[in-house]
Parts: sequence; structure tokens; C-alpha cells
Amino acid sequence: MKKFFLSLLFTILPILTFSQESAGEEALTIDQKIDAFFRPIADAVGSVIFYPVSFGDKSVPVVLIVLILGALFFTIYFKFANFTLIRTAIRVVKGDYDAIDHHTVDKAEGDPTPGGDIFETIAVESAEGEVTHFQALTAALSATVGLGNIAGVAVAVAVGGPGATFWMILAGFLGMASKFTECTLGVKYREVTEDGVVHGGPMYYLKTGLAEMGMAKLGKVLAIFFAIMCVGGSFGGGNMFQANQAAAQLVERFGIENGAAGLIFGIIMAALVGVVIIGGIKRIGSVTEKVVPFMAATYVGAALIILAMNYDMVPVAFGMIYDGAFNSSAALGGVLGVLIVGFQRAAFSNEAGVGSAAIAHSAVKTKYPASEGIVALLEPFIDTVVICTMTALVIIITNIHGGFFEYGQQGVQGVELTTRAFDSAIPGFSWVLTIAVVLFAISTMLSWSYYGLQAWKFLFGKGKTVDIVYKVLFLFFVILGASISLGAVIDFSDAMIFAMVFPNVIGLVLLSPKVRDELKIFKDKIATVK
Repeated sequence: MKKFFLSLLFTILPILTFSQESAGEEALTIDQKIDAFFRPIADAVGSVIFYPVSFGDKSVPVVLIVLILGALFFTIYFKFANFTLIRTAIRVVKGDYDAIDHHTVDKAEGDPTPGGDIFETIAVESAEGEVTHFQALTAALSATVGLGNIAGVAVAVAVGGPGATFWMILAGFLGMASKFTECTLGVKYREVTEDGVVHGGPMYYLKTGLAEMGMAKLGKVLAIFFAIMCVGGSFGGGNMFQANQAAAQLVERFGIENGAAGLIFGIIMAALVGVVIIGGIKRIGSVTEKVVPFMAATYVGAALIILAMNYDMVPVAFGMIYDGAFNSSAALGGVLGVLIVGFQRAAFSNEAGVGSAAIAHSAVKTKYPASEGIVALLEPFIDTVVICTMTALVIIITNIHGGFFEYGQQGVQGVELTTRAFDSAIPGFSWVLTIAVVLFAISTMLSWSYYGLQAWKFLFGKGKTVDIVYKVLFLFFVILGASISLGAVIDFSDAMIFAMVFPNVIGLVLLSPKVRDELKIFKDKIATVK
């Protein structure tokens, strides 16, 4: 493990070295050096993760195929739980079942640990877990609701036409089954230290769950691989990319030069993030439960206002969505091309199957693992089925009136397109979108700091020094991401995030019977509630 820690430091060292160049050198030179170092690595990793599988004259990244096939398997295996359990999920979040899940010192259902004063109880003897169902949901949502909804949807609609929305919605529904599976396992196999801190996620259910099934070596390899990818993804896509996009929005909005402004903004953002992540998942949960619902409500509220103003065009837009899904022109890549665009954007937006959300949900206060899995299936529904659809409808309708762009375009700037669409109906709303991008970026960084920290601790131990080292590095990368352009680093980190899919989906399929057992336990229990 020490050898691995040293190799990881040597990987990070070039970045630290480049960032400490003399003040006389231009920022662009630093950018180029970092890009030159990471580009071969990014290309090599990306060529594997996003390896194209051909279907006629179209190609699909192999990681997308794994995500979709996994989601289809879980949907069928759990008898369409992604549709049948929505009402139950809402009732759990509302607290309707708190009477049977009141976190006593009794052993967790299905937990073989003997005794009354169990090891799994958290600090306070009456609670098992660190955050509520709602806080876990918002903490995980904060990592997915954001640029994917604001910018990613615009790109999908521009490239694939209105029909891409249909496939985004379908992929969102399928992803609900994946989220249910991974978050149930996250709670079932979480570990709790004597000081009451919860540690959970794919690292733990891959290692422990597969060991229970006689596949200890496979489980350990998959767990370590997942953790390494998660740490890398937390520094890049979950951190630097978010800081970079937020800084770019403010720089563009205020019309100022980047560079020093980005550095100052990065320092401010690092300070804000640092104050929160020092407090751990409890502080993160308390912040995200306020920020995420507020910003999501503001964004969706504005979309609803625009749709209400153009209520007569809503049926027309849905007609274009349905027609485009099954009758797309060659200019849009045909039906297969539109399907690929829609599925890809949905999968990349809600992260169902990636395994990251299971880390946040593992910290929930519950003794029924399936209860949190059921809550988690709301994430893709909210993120993709609701918010992404709202964005798509606004863009389609406003484009009918304004003719901002032609469908089938490549290289579209998603945030700019969404901004123009909202601004055309609600003048000045671009300022609100700017604030939304910044807040969503911060909330995403908060959640990914927790994801990365849990993976970091799994690799290097759970001591305070290990904790502090990761948080300092994370805050450094916030400043770095906001200050300079990091094309190759972002490509590399994206590949690392989606590399998490392979070990996670393999583990989820193998451990599905465990999830089925947990679901039966919870269903039997809530059947007693009148």
C-alpha cells in the first residue's frame, strides 16, 4: 500500500511542480505543460473506457453499453422496481415509515452481529447512521444535478434533435433500477468506526459482499480499482471541471480577463468548500439539503413559467420529441444516432451505475438497507426525467419562436444555448443561471469531496492525517481548476469516473440476490404499517 501511495504522489507531483513555476511565466505556458503531461495518459485511458463498438455506421462507447445493459438487467430482475416503488420512495422520504425505522440499538435487519449494544450504532446510542434519508438524497443529487441538466441537455437536443429527449427520459427510468441496487448494497455493507463515522460505497460491498460469495480475490481487486478511479475522478471531474466552469461563467458574465480573476475566484471557492468539507458528511448533508432543493426549485420554477407562457406549444414540443425519436432524419444520425445521444447524455448526467451515489447514501440513518435504495431511485427520476425534460422542452419551444440554432449542429456550447433559451422568455434570467451554475458547481464539489475521501481512506487508512492530506489536496485542485485551462486533465478525470462503471456493474450483477433479500425484508416490514 505504501508503494501505491508513493506512486500516486509521483502522479500528482508534476501538477504541483508545474503550478509552482516562477511568476514571470505566463499561465498559458503552465497550461500547456500540464496538458502535454496528461494528454498521452488521457488518450490511453480514454481509448479503453470509451472504446467504440460499431452498430452499422454508428459507434457507441463500451462504457455506455455496460451502463444500459446493467440498467436493463436490474429493471427486469427486480420486476420493474424503478416504476413500482416510486410511491414507496416518496413515503420513505416523507417519514411515513419512521415508526419501524427509528434507529434503536437493536441490530440492523439482516445483520448477523449479535448483542444489543451493537458496534454499528453511531456515537449517539439511539441512531444508526449520520444523515437522514432526505439529506442523503440531496447530497447525492448535488453531485448529479448541475451542468449536465443545464448544458448537457442543450447539447443533446442540438446534436440529436428533439427526439433525443425521449431516449434521455427512457434512460433515466432505467437508471433508477441501477441506483436502487447500488445504494441498497452501500448501506448493507457499510462499516462504522468506534467514533461513529460511517464508511461505505462500492469499495466495501465489492470487497465484503463478494468475499461472502466466495470471490474474495475478485472483490478485493475490483474494490481497489474502483477506489483508485474514484480518487482521480474526485480531483478532476468532481472538482477541477466544476471550478473551471463556474469561474468561466463569472468571468464571461462580468466581462473580465481570466487568469488573476480565476485565481482569486478559486481561492474564494476553496475557502467556501473547505469550511463545509471539514465538517464531514453531516455538514455536507446540512448544506446540500438547503442549496439543492432551492436551486432545483428555482430552475424548474422558471422552466414551468416559460412552459405556462407557451402552454399551446407544449403538445407540439412533445409531438416533435416523439416523432424525432422514431423518425429522425439522416442529418441527425437517424434513429440510432438520436438514441445514442439521448442515452449517453442521460447516463452521464445521473451517474446511475457509476457507484458514486452509494457512498453518500451509505451514511443514512436506517437499519433497512433497501429503504435507502428505494429513496435513491428518485435521483435519476428527479435529475433526468423531470429536470432534463424541463430543460429540453424550454429549448425546443423557444427555438420554435426564436430560431436560435439548427438541429444537428456539432460543437454547441450548452450553457450558452440554455441561457439564450431562458433569456428569450424571461429577460435577465441569465444572471440566475450564472448563480445556479456556480452553486451547482460548489454542491457537486462538496459531494465529490466526500466520495473521494471515502475512497482515499479505503486505500490508505482511516487516520486523521490521511483525512487532512486528502482535503488539502482537494482544495488545492479547486484553486488549480479555477485558475487555468486543463483540457487533458478533464478528459483523463472523465475517463476515471466512467472507469468506475466496470467494477461496479460487475459487482452489482453478482450481488443482486443480496439486494432482492433486503427488498423482501423491507417490504414485509412496511406491510405491517397501516
